[in-house]
Amino acid sequence: MTATVKGPASYFPSIAKKYGRPIAEWKDLIHSSPLTKHMELVNWLKVEHGLGHGHANALVAHTLAEQSGN
Repeated sequence: MTATVKGPASYFPSIAKKYGRPIAEWKDLIHSSPLTKHMELVNWLKVEHGLGHGHANALVAHTLAEQSGN
C-alpha cells in the first residue's frame, strides 16, 4: 500500500512531465537564484521559465520548507 502524496509534492509528477525537467533540477535552480522571498521566486519561475502559478508555487513552497527544516 502506497501513501498518498499530499501538499506541494503532489504536483511534482505533473511538473516533471509538463516542463521536461526532473524536480531536483527545479530545486537546484531555486537554490541557485539570488532571490530568497517566496513570491519573488514564484514570479521568477513564471517569467523566466514559463511555469504556471500553481506549479511554481508548489516548487518554491516545498524547496523553502526543506531549507528551513520544516
